[in-house]
Amino acid sequence: MANQNAKGLKRLINACFFSVAGFKATWQHEEAFRQEVALFIVTTPMAFWLGQTGIEKALLIGSVVLVLLVELLNSAVEAVVDRVGLEHHELSGRAKDIGSAAVMLSLAWAASTWAFILL
Repeated sequence: MANQNAKGLKRLINACFFSVAGFKATWQHEEAFRQEVALFIVTTPMAFWLGQTGIEKALLIGSVVLVLLVELLNSAVEAVVDRVGLEHHELSGRAKDIGSAAVMLSLAWAASTWAFILL
């Protein structure tokens, strides 16, 4: 549990440790995140090679980073829903479906960004 009394630099250091723990947990428990990290590893060098300007390179890389960000948030929603209960509930299913839709939308955004810049 986070130290609620931590201030200044100590709070920032704690936040970094919590963030690393979040990355580790997502890596360990979410195959989709591992696949999207692989996508990021492949596309980042391609973005530097194919992007003509700094803006294009930033958009190409940023669109894939957006996928990772949305996947992290989706994984957090799924973890909370599963924590509440594993039995089927309409609202739990809706929350997971909405998170999944957000990931799909971010993937479509990334694909569109790459297509617009490269074509």
